This record gives sequence, C-alpha cells and structure tokens, in this order.
Amino acid sequence: MKKSEIIDYLKDDHPSSLTELYARADGVRKEYMGDGILLRGIVEFSSFCKNTCSYCGLNKNNTHLDRFRLTKEQILESVGRIAGARIKTVVLQSGEDDEISAGWLAAVVKDIKARYDMAITLSVGERPRADYQCWRDAGADRYLLKIETANPALYAALHPQMDFNNRLRCLEDVRACGYQVGCGAIVGLKDQTIDDIAGDIVFFSENNFDMIGIGPFIPHAATVLGGEQKGGVALTIKAVALTRIATGTAHLPATTALGSVGEKDYRIDALKAGANVLMPNFTPKAFKKRYEIYPGKRCVDEDSEHCVGCMQALAASIGRHIDYSRGDALKTIVSVLR
Repeated sequence: MKKSEIIDYLKDDHPSSLTELYARADGVRKEYMGDGILLRGIVEFSSFCKNTCSYCGLNKNNTHLDRFRLTKEQILESVGRIAGARIKTVVLQSGEDDEISAGWLAAVVKDIKARYDMAITLSVGERPRADYQCWRDAGADRYLLKIETANPALYAALHPQMDFNNRLRCLEDVRACGYQVGCGAIVGLKDQTIDDIAGDIVFFSENNFDMIGIGPFIPHAATVLGGEQKGGVALTIKAVALTRIATGTAHLPATTALGSVGEKDYRIDALKAGANVLMPNFTPKAFKKRYEIYPGKRCVDEDSEHCVGCMQALAASIGRHIDYSRGDALKTIVSVLR
C-alpha cells in the first residue's frame, strides 16, 4: 500500500469504509494463516529498567514500583507451565536491566531448550551485538524490539537519553544474528500524527519484520505522559488492519493493551481485522501486578491456566481455533533495513 492510501484509510471513519477495510485485512490473514490463532506464553522476569521512556511505568524514575527479578528456577517453572498448556513459544521479557548478564540469560535459554521443544523469543531491549549473538548461539529463535514510533523526532521526545539510530542498529544486529525479528508501535502517543502512524506501517512493510505488535497508548500516572488521553481503539484497530494488508505474512498479535484499554475486550476486534496471535501471561501470579508498563492490565489476578481456556473461548466466539504449533516466521524474503 502507498502511504497516501494508508493515510486515507486512517482518516476515514465511514462505517462502509471500515467494513471494507477489515474484510480486506481479514482476507489477507485467512489467505496466509488460515483460521488458527497462535499462542505465545509471556514470562516477565525483571521489572528493573535503566531508561526513562515517557510512556512506560517501568521507567527508572518511578519510585513507587515494587520491582523484582525472577530467579532462573522461577523462570523455568513458568516455562514448564507454558509447555504443560501445549504452547510452543515462550516470550522472555524484561525492562532494560543491566544486572541481567548475557551469560546468565544464555544459561536460561539453554536450559529451556534442553527441557522443552519450544521456540524462545527474547525481549530485553538494546544490547551489544555480542549479547544478541550469545543468546542466538544458546538457542534463542526470535527477538522483539519495538520501535514504538518510526518518526525520529517523536522518538527522541519520548525516549530521553536514547538514540533512534541506535535502535535501528540493534534491529540490524538482531537480524544479522539470524533471529526472526519482531517490531511494533504505540498508537495515540502525545504529538503523534496520522502521518506518523502511516509512516510506522510503511516502516514495518519496508523492513519485512516477522512479527509486529500494535497497541493503544495507555497513560501511567508515574510517567511524564500520565495526564494524557488514552490512544483511540478505533485508530489502533485500523492500524492493525492496514499493517496486515501492507505486510502480508507478518504475525500480528491482538495485544494485551487492546484487551485492557476499556471494559470491552478489543482483542476480538483486532482478530477480526487481521491479527492472528494471542499472548497469555505466565508470569508467576505474585509478580504479575508488579510488571506495570501501564495500569489496568487484563488478567493479572488470574492463574495462567485460566488464560488459555479464556483464549480458547475467545477464538471459538469468532469461529476460529487455537493453533498449537510453534508459529515460526512465514517470511521468505529477507530485506535490508533502510
């Protein structure tokens, strides 16, 4: 899709236009993925972070957060519960925690691979290329590093003391190490324009990412943007649909943020508009609330096993089913980051 076409769709709220857009996106999803919904089990293992991102509750200036680090044994126990639920992918996620050494995390990855037939996605932020290679050599399969916005000026405003070009460097390094690469964006950030959102979708398409997560901005009181408005659900769903059309075979989650932004579970709407992944949280129950990127996150009071049953019911409600395969990347062409 041309950027101008994407912008036109993002601006158009006419019901017939939205119906056509969502049907088109759902058709692309069905062509490439069928009706299966993939599950990725998340384990949030450290809430410590060195950064001061304006939208994130894990920012180091949030002195009210009860921070934690899981032990290796706690992580492996959580992964065991994921395997017991027949899920074939674990996502190990943390803040940018300098106390997490490359060697320690590599040992965790090796233990998971030795015990379970499971794909491993890492999401631990910006690191030296040597760390990425270390984890890849240990057996990690995928790496998720969201750009959040592809507008360099907006990125700089939202990420004090961080560098947009270094983010791009990390994405290049991850790809060069042989990972399946995930990216993503937030919709509804302060000073973000429709042109910016369209630019994010073009960025995803040009860089041929294997996985792309798009969610609405949810303000956190302990951040610079705590007083801002939530991102619009309708605009977020349109961004998901347009990303499906523009990228074709990328795996797109119906993000937890879409399930947490209001009373309704808008993940269903995302699944109807091109998404094909759900991400149940297997972080130990005692720690779930303490990984507070944004407030009001869905399912933090429930046992993880309950989440899987919920997602089976969610899939059935729209005539879909859970796909318990690994769900590796469907991309066959590797493009070079521009």
